[in-house]
Amino acid sequence: MIRRKQDHLRNIAIIAHVDHGKTTMVDQLLRQSGTLKEMQVDRVMDSNDLERERGITILAKNTGIVYGEYAINIVDTPGHADFGGEVERTLQMVEGFILLVDAAEGVLPGTRFVLHKALQLNLRPIVLINKIDRKDADIDRTEAAIHDLFLDLASDPSQLDFPVLYGSSKMGFVSGNPTQMSGTMEPLFQAIINHIPAPVEKNDHLQFLTTNLDRSDFLGTIAIGRVFSGNIQVGQNFICCKDDYVSRPMKVTKIFKFVGLNRVESDSASFGDIIAMTGFSEPIHIGTTVCQVEHPLPYPYVKVDEPTVSIFLSVNDSPFNGRDGKLLTSRQIKERLEKELKTNVALKVEPTDTPEVFKISGRGQLHLGILVETMRREGFEMQISAPQVIYRTIDGVRSEPIEYLVIDVPTEYQGVVIENLGKRKAEMKNMINYGDRVRLEFEVPSRALLGFRSQFLTDTRGTGIANFSFLNYQPYKGDIPTRTKGAMISMESGSVKAYALDNLQERGILFVVPAEEVYEGMIIGESSRDYDMEVNPCKAKKLTNMRASGTDDAVRLAPPRPMDLETCMEWIRPDELIEVTPNHIRLRKRGLKPHQRKN
Repeated sequence: MIRRKQDHLRNIAIIAHVDHGKTTMVDQLLRQSGTLKEMQVDRVMDSNDLERERGITILAKNTGIVYGEYAINIVDTPGHADFGGEVERTLQMVEGFILLVDAAEGVLPGTRFVLHKALQLNLRPIVLINKIDRKDADIDRTEAAIHDLFLDLASDPSQLDFPVLYGSSKMGFVSGNPTQMSGTMEPLFQAIINHIPAPVEKNDHLQFLTTNLDRSDFLGTIAIGRVFSGNIQVGQNFICCKDDYVSRPMKVTKIFKFVGLNRVESDSASFGDIIAMTGFSEPIHIGTTVCQVEHPLPYPYVKVDEPTVSIFLSVNDSPFNGRDGKLLTSRQIKERLEKELKTNVALKVEPTDTPEVFKISGRGQLHLGILVETMRREGFEMQISAPQVIYRTIDGVRSEPIEYLVIDVPTEYQGVVIENLGKRKAEMKNMINYGDRVRLEFEVPSRALLGFRSQFLTDTRGTGIANFSFLNYQPYKGDIPTRTKGAMISMESGSVKAYALDNLQERGILFVVPAEEVYEGMIIGESSRDYDMEVNPCKAKKLTNMRASGTDDAVRLAPPRPMDLETCMEWIRPDELIEVTPNHIRLRKRGLKPHQRKN
């Protein structure tokens, strides 16, 4: 049976490792296609505040451009493996992808991760070696590494047939010649039209797969996804299907197509279109298929990988609770987590024996950290525990998650890095020398990377680059040394005094500044010893009526160590907690009183 095709439509995803230029590439495609005449800011697809601050894509988003007589739907995906759930749920909407690889950095763990996911779905590739204008670009080495990666991951010989283009997202040019340093995006548009297949109807009846959810105060739930079969129009009755669930009939109230940054209202949509639709009177979940009332045909939804790291999130019970935030109770936290579960498909939330504590599991420390940071900015107060990896029993053997770690360092630091990772049960898989730098590739337990970043930056004097992504589960590797230094714990509540810190800074690294409020049991610094130390940061200088024989030395304090959320998550031990409020991030012991910590 011959299926219908949408010859003038292309659906494509842009995938790459973090910071290899995906979102900048989308900017250029929007600009040079004429879809957006004027762009007020760069990286227009990074609309989230956290995305703009960190310069990374966290949420997958889609846009549409018009190129001649062709409509091209583009999905911009995250490059970090912690947000792999976003990649997995959106790649199903497209027939092909553009793989961006930085000409200088080459193939990195994120490149392998996203390419593996795309090839599993048998999508057609276009390879674009980006940033060829960099002074340290090594195009030949990068291209060879890309071909090796495809040979390693491809499951079908047809996946090895792909065009290779060269260009610069920042400069706005692409060509088939690696030495050409100017031009336009025209060769990329032509490659998309010529190499990415047109959408083909999958079935005889309507199938619209929901891959994302949004909400409007006026329209209610908005389902975003792709029509795989049939047609859909405003006013049409439909049902929702997922696994064994079939909803009661509902009616389409609005259909939107994506053009540039806007959703353009439409009367109908056909197979191949990526759209947003409304009209839901029942709750809907990602992975739900919208079907005709008389033909319930659920579309297969790709399985999202299981979480590998968990934390315990609880109500803030510190002495300072309620000072900053407005959302404090377990009920408010529970409602917020349930809302997050509707769109964050890789997240898992489980209740515990205590109603004030929730176990949250995700794909990595960054995945969980972004959730906590988002809640903090919304006005929540909470406490979180140290991250723990999730063990599994596979064939009767206790197994743990393993990461694929790639490190680039100057050659003089390779010894100390290899020694440090050796203590953390890492296995070196490859070593490549190029110039005065060396690339080291390891397989390392996920738990070994908790707290690794700060030590790594210290060992390499800030010149090292480390990237990693989840690889697989392997048998438990044995004990790994954790933080070797103890904590400096405040034994008093009150205001921090410069006089006290002047005496304490010789005994460790401080996290607090003068005049900051602290409470008993709060951690104010890292001890220089391997055990915890109780100190009094509120001690004031005794005043007397005796005249000093000389002038008192002025207090000179070293700058405190900045402890952001990710740094705290790496630093803490199991008997410690992070107190997170809209204005402060504090470290504390679980037991605030000394007798509570003796057990």
